Amino acid sequence: MLTGLMAVLSSGAATAKDVYVGGDSPHPTVASALAEARGLPVGEPRRILVHGGAYYSTEVQLTAEDSGLTIENVPGEVPIFYGGELVTGWEREGKFQVARFPEGSDAKGLAPRLLLVNGESRPRARFPATNTLPHETRFDVPWMSTTGGGWQRRPTHEELTTLQYRAGDLGDWLDTTNAEITVFHMWDESCVGVVGHDGARRTLTLAPELGHPPGAFGVKEYVLWNIKEGMTSPGQWYYDRARQRLVYWPRPGEDMRRAAVMAPSRTVLFSIRGTRQRPACGITLRGLTLSATTVPLLAGGFAAASFDGAVSLSGAEDCVLAGLVIRGVAGHAINGDGLRNVRVENCDISDCGAGGVYVGGTKAIIRNNHIHKVGRSYPSAVGIYRDGSECLVSHNEVHDCTYSAINYGGRSNIIEGNLIYDCMKVLHDGAAIYVFGARNTVLRGNLARDFADYGGYGASAYYLDEQCSGCVVEGNVSLRVNWPSHNHMATNNIIRDNLFVVEGDAKITFPRSTGYTFARNVLYATGKIRFEGTNAVATWTDNLLYSGKGRIECVTLNQYSEVGMVTSAPPNCVVADPEFVDRARGDFRYRPGSPALKMGLKPVDVSTAGRMPK
Repeated sequence: MLTGLMAVLSSGAATAKDVYVGGDSPHPTVASALAEARGLPVGEPRRILVHGGAYYSTEVQLTAEDSGLTIENVPGEVPIFYGGELVTGWEREGKFQVARFPEGSDAKGLAPRLLLVNGESRPRARFPATNTLPHETRFDVPWMSTTGGGWQRRPTHEELTTLQYRAGDLGDWLDTTNAEITVFHMWDESCVGVVGHDGARRTLTLAPELGHPPGAFGVKEYVLWNIKEGMTSPGQWYYDRARQRLVYWPRPGEDMRRAAVMAPSRTVLFSIRGTRQRPACGITLRGLTLSATTVPLLAGGFAAASFDGAVSLSGAEDCVLAGLVIRGVAGHAINGDGLRNVRVENCDISDCGAGGVYVGGTKAIIRNNHIHKVGRSYPSAVGIYRDGSECLVSHNEVHDCTYSAINYGGRSNIIEGNLIYDCMKVLHDGAAIYVFGARNTVLRGNLARDFADYGGYGASAYYLDEQCSGCVVEGNVSLRVNWPSHNHMATNNIIRDNLFVVEGDAKITFPRSTGYTFARNVLYATGKIRFEGTNAVATWTDNLLYSGKGRIECVTLNQYSEVGMVTSAPPNCVVADPEFVDRARGDFRYRPGSPALKMGLKPVDVSTAGRMPK
């Protein structure tokens, strides 16, 4: 086996230098192999090949010194990197099993917020076991929009750290040493610690500060974590801070003497760090499996963006993350912003406490990834998130999301060919594809299907939010999403050549927007159709509308208030059944003689949406 660097050929031509990790090589870890790889001149091709197996306590830091380096699996082998050590020494304590957590980890603020047993994440102790608890805290200050400065007045420290609970819900049994709380807002949440409990006043004191006060936006829900009272079924666990131990309730048949239990103590497994003056260039991570990270106890903010990823990038250029499997992490899978020419391709990302791929900057490519089961602990997290310029978000499959599947703003970006379903499962005011503050961005050829609106500020398929301008939403399909298009405080955008099929009532909305073009769209609803803010649309051209209830409402808005309504179609629209070949089976081609064909409308083809063959 090759254990050192190959000599330069006598001709002086450079060849790739391979260093091996694992197996019978002298390097047990990537970190030890780096010292050898760094012995080569910067820029010369270098490669670290990793044998299959488990690698614990991973914390690899790559810098500009490692430019040109590739770290990948030995072909056909599966190396798995964990951000912690196996937990052993389990002892029975009633129906629970207990074990010591590695000493000193909690002192760094990195107590475990995720537990893996035999490679699967286990649910944390939760109170109540299902749903949420209502609280009684009020915060009636108006929200002025994000670009309008947020709250009309800044919340006080007390308002951001105090919650009053309902009589009878909590008692003296509440252990504030261990308790953590998630307070839900509208489009995000705050998960912090409980540091005080006044039973007489029914108040909890929280730390650190929440992102929004309890009761903001009229949302009054919370959940408690990491307390013994939340241990209601086998498979759950909590971390006993006072004794620095893990408490686990084994599932039937689980033998803790043989179980592989992983409690993470690191937030990042692989970091790529450069600077503006000396970027980290041309680094590739390929074919690796990453698992088991934790996060600090703080309010994550919108999109849980305060947390880091198992792979973390800054000051990086021309880097490639390809064929990675990232699962069972408490934070994001991949996180980086302000990057240049970074590609994330063919990765499989799942079971994330926060988000999936958070990569932004200039000319980023996020393509052909499978991202699912995100937002498990922080429901505001997003499947694909950031902003940038001239970026491409293409042919990803994103599903099982608690909030938006894709949220990507910026300038001159393309979001195309993505398959999105089963999103917006917990929070509100988001979409399958949500765009904020975008200029000249194109959404095309995407398929968003099958998710429900659970109230609050709602859930839509394609959403252009504040300051979006010059954007085009074209050739997309929305199936079984009642709110196909939402547009808020946006100007001079075009919605054309889309197919929106709704089971039930449909709505298209344009509050506080202007200068829109709505052209050649087919909107089919088995219920009524409602357009809100028709005065925001400057041009209506050749749209085909069908309402199974025979009712179309066109509402004029002033700000958010209805000031007028007519029950007829907008101008230059045809009301007729488009006569799909077989709507029930998803065949949305048009039958011969269809009104759509007579109007010159072509079927919208999104058959290639989602992941493409590798």
